[in-house]
Amino acid sequence: MTGLAILDVARDGIFVFLKVSGPMMIVALVIGLAVSLLQALTQVQEQTLIYVPKIVAVFATLLITMPFMGDALAGYMTRIAARIAAGG
Repeated sequence: MTGLAILDVARDGIFVFLKVSGPMMIVALVIGLAVSLLQALTQVQEQTLIYVPKIVAVFATLLITMPFMGDALAGYMTRIAARIAAGG
């Protein structure tokens, strides 16, 4: 396997990682920002208040995007297996 092929596989892997993890990270960011804004507006500075909404939202996002994540990871594995079968 040449250096160029290794870089191609690594770039594809990073792109798949970003596609799979992106929706959950964006939801966690938006929920965290909304709860922080609510805490600032109401002056309730309870640090544990942010965790429950964020966990529920990320879990719901995980359930909704599970088929997309499975397809993206299966496609990546298929491309890797095709490279292995082709000999590099």
